[in-house]
Amino acid sequence: MTDVAGSRVALYWAPALDDPLHRLGSQWLGRDAETGASLDQPSVAGVDLREVTRDARKYGLHATLKPPFRLAHGWAALRDDAARLAARTRPFELPPLALHSIDGFLALRESVPCPALQAFADACVEALDRHRAPPSEAEIARRRPERLTERQREHLNHWGYPYVFDTFFFHVTLTRRLTADEDAVMRPAVLDWLGDAPARSRRVTALCLFTQAQPDEPFLIAERLPLTG
Repeated sequence: MTDVAGSRVALYWAPALDDPLHRLGSQWLGRDAETGASLDQPSVAGVDLREVTRDARKYGLHATLKPPFRLAHGWAALRDDAARLAARTRPFELPPLALHSIDGFLALRESVPCPALQAFADACVEALDRHRAPPSEAEIARRRPERLTERQREHLNHWGYPYVFDTFFFHVTLTRRLTADEDAVMRPAVLDWLGDAPARSRRVTALCLFTQAQPDEPFLIAERLPLTG
């Protein structure tokens, strides 16, 4: 990645390339974040799936560990510190994933709490925060602080994101916010398409660096840093 004004980086979890969830989830969204290739999406009767997945497709199939931010010290410095964090982190088992509705958004979440996942997310937020340029007023406003709890606003002000540490929750977003009628159609369609892939056993073995060259462009996986602690 080159350091270009307007570019952003994010630290995400993403399925391994040989994980069926990578293929099926990427097809569901219509884009492979590893290659950038557009993919044919499944057909859902009466639904424009491309519209329903538009925002999620831009970010790629992922779960947020440290959300997108502009760099304060350049790509090389961030990449080196992220690699050091990955090198001191042990791979761990991720609990089976299951489909949930989060404020109307369909997303995959872990079936039971995972302390190792929480610790990993906490470390990504705190250890790499020196690389985060302060958010603009517009970026803060997009988080809708008036709708957040007091604790979430504290996190937003301090860390640039409301869902960290005690408010963190792992989620792999698959749709925009749905109405009840849309949910009744989309939920069985997602379950049918993904099959048993979410519930399969898997290990978290890498920290994924996603990059966005410009605000309107999609995020891509720049590097998968192996966990070797």
